[in-house]
Amino acid sequence: MQPLPIEVVMLGLAVILLLAQMFLQSVSATLEMGGDYKAGPRDEARVLKSVFAGRAERAFRNLLETFPVFAALALALVVTGRNGGLGALGAEAWVIARILYLPLYFIQIPYARSLVWFASIFALVAMLVRLFE
Repeated sequence: MQPLPIEVVMLGLAVILLLAQMFLQSVSATLEMGGDYKAGPRDEARVLKSVFAGRAERAFRNLLETFPVFAALALALVVTGRNGGLGALGAEAWVIARILYLPLYFIQIPYARSLVWFASIFALVAMLVRLFE
C-alpha cells in the first residue's frame, strides 16, 4: 500500500481541526444560551455575550472562510498528480497556521493572529502556484 500524499494527510488533519472548532463553538454557545434554545428553531435571534463563546464563534467562521479553498486545492493537487513540492509545503503551512490561529485568537496577542492568518493565505497561494506550474 502506498503512503497517502501529504496533501491528503493535511486534509484529514484539517477536518479534525474543523470538527474540534465546531465542537468548541457549539458547546460554548450552548452553555451560554441554554440547551432548550439551541435545540429549538431559534426564531428569536440571540447574540453571544461571553468573550469565550464569541471568540469561538468568530474563529470557527474564520476557518470556514478558507477551508473550502484549502480542500479544493489539496484534492486538485492530488488528482492532477501535482502533489508534493510547494503544494505539500503549502498544505502543511496552512494546517499549522490554522492550528496556531485558534489559541492566538483566544489569548489576543496583538497582530499575531493577523500575521498567522496572512501566513495561511500565502500557503493557499503556494498550493495554487504548484497546481499551475
